[in-house]
Amino acid sequence: MHLRHDPTARRFVADLGDGAQAILEYRPEGEGVLDYFHTYVPPAFRGRGIAGALVEFALEHARAQGLRVRPTCPFVARVIDSGDTYTDLRAT
Repeated sequence: MHLRHDPTARRFVADLGDGAQAILEYRPEGEGVLDYFHTYVPPAFRGRGIAGALVEFALEHARAQGLRVRPTCPFVARVIDSGDTYTDLRAT
């Protein structure tokens, strides 16, 4: 699995092989805030931790860029709220 940021399409991508991709889409929401609003993993690849790895990659990107995240995607919200690792990134 190869994780990457595609800023033109405003998404983070996990290339899964044979053209399959998992995605996390975002949109800018004010100064220094990104809304992570949609995470998708193809059904054949679910249950392998791909979504979690993709969300963590996207959250680390936000941290490195000095951005905050509004997690309107329920899965992203669960990852942020699951411990202390990413709670500092949550935009109010």
